[in-house]
Amino acid sequence: ALIGAEMFLDEPSVTGTENAIMAAVLARGTTRIRNAASEPHVQDLCHLLQGMGAHIDGVGTNILRIEGVERLGGTRFRIGADHIEAGSFIGLAAVTGSEITIEGLETDHMRSALLGFRRLGVECTVGEDSLVVHGDRPLEVRADAFGHVPKIDDGPWPAFPADLTSIALVTATQCRGTVLIHEKMFESRMFFTDKLVGMGAQIILCDPHRAVVVGPARLRGGSVESPDIRAGMALLLAALAAEGRSRIGNIGQIERGYERIDERLRALGARISRTDD
Repeated sequence: ALIGAEMFLDEPSVTGTENAIMAAVLARGTTRIRNAASEPHVQDLCHLLQGMGAHIDGVGTNILRIEGVERLGGTRFRIGADHIEAGSFIGLAAVTGSEITIEGLETDHMRSALLGFRRLGVECTVGEDSLVVHGDRPLEVRADAFGHVPKIDDGPWPAFPADLTSIALVTATQCRGTVLIHEKMFESRMFFTDKLVGMGAQIILCDPHRAVVVGPARLRGGSVESPDIRAGMALLLAALAAEGRSRIGNIGQIERGYERIDERLRALGARISRTDD
């Protein structure tokens, strides 16, 4: 049988935190998890488990206190909106010069993403559970107060989400000005930039974690492979912004994070189709 314990996570890992929570709710005694991840999807898991009878305190913070129970019961639960998907659609509106309304959101979860996109000149009107992206307005990188190159960098929640750095980078290719994109949390996330350069983007890859983007660039269609979920979506946005036809391979990567993405993009007016080759 599992026994409750004091835990300090080396880093606020989402998957690590979620696994620790699921073990702790059925462990005997009390578990305290420090340096826990607190992303919206971790909070969602906690709320689901609470509905099933788990005793969890500190949801949404970096310290969780969990009192184990003997068993969990059934419940009805509605999964919260995906703030990463919403952020991707903000980028979509920006790079295609479109006005898009995104509904069914928990807008409190969008604050850090909106702050990052605002640095790229993306204007949004935020409602109670929706937001309107005014991508049809000119995009210009907002100058740094101290004269430095403006920067967008990621971090653990509630900082700018790591899963949106690729989206921010491709958005920056369509903005007037220069911006530094700094991916602090994951290795090799910037290596897809050569594909954007091949499509006409002006990007200087400083190292595996940093890239300087100079815009705006006229992108042209090309044939690329999707290396991972977020870079794949970023390449899809680039293809929609580019002149001419593009082909994106390995789309299974994109579909891991974006359900029926081709159907939904067509509903917004995109010319996109699946091929078997």
